[in-house]
Amino acid sequence: MSAPTPARKTILVANDDGIFSPGIKALGLAMAEFADVVVVAPDVEQSAVGHGITIRRPLRFKHTASAGFGDIPAYRVDGTPADCVVLSTHLLGKPDLVVSGINIGPNLGDDLTHSGTVAAAIEGLALGIPSVAFSQQATPDGEYDFAAGAAYAAKLAAEVLVHGLPPRVLLNVNFPGRTPRGVRVTRLGEHRWEDRLLTRQDPEGREYHWVAGTSTARDAHDTDTDYGAVQAGFISVTPVRLDLTARDLLGEVGGFLPELE
Repeated sequence: MSAPTPARKTILVANDDGIFSPGIKALGLAMAEFADVVVVAPDVEQSAVGHGITIRRPLRFKHTASAGFGDIPAYRVDGTPADCVVLSTHLLGKPDLVVSGINIGPNLGDDLTHSGTVAAAIEGLALGIPSVAFSQQATPDGEYDFAAGAAYAAKLAAEVLVHGLPPRVLLNVNFPGRTPRGVRVTRLGEHRWEDRLLTRQDPEGREYHWVAGTSTARDAHDTDTDYGAVQAGFISVTPVRLDLTARDLLGEVGGFLPELE
């Protein structure tokens, strides 16, 4: 009697750029080379929404055949990236792996706190599913080429399916905007946005405000950080722990807490 054929693993592909993004198409097709894939993504762009969950209105979960995924089942949700992971898990079953992206633009340093791409991976992690977020820097002429990133994403996802990830740890992966020089395991850098508030008037004379900003990084040349590695042309892979506790400060904070009367 021959040995039974191992069952193919299942991968949920999500993002924050929306179901019609070329990044999620590249990622979904790459994952389908070695696993059973389902794509669940927002019906419109949801960049920078963070880890929002929709609780005050109903959500729609619709199959779509027009996003270019071929035989891969694809669904769109009128909600956030985290909503997509929640609905998919409950309606279609728990996958073996959640991958999010490939995001249009990098997610580095403090960007993780508002990234919808990373939030989809965080939601997968919260549900006990190994999760990886992928993001892509633009090329020098401002375009996006997802081919190399998708190929590496498939290799990394296959390894994660075999080896797993530690509990409550996800991988945040960023691809440079040129042919990668190599791969670096990095820490989160001190990359953030210097916010500017632009105030204008609409045609009826009423004020409105637009939040803009400039990208900054204190450690831009440190290739041990995600920002520095990507700027130097490396693929950055950062293990991110969901536990945000500042354990080294527990004693210090406890030392100045006032007592109750």
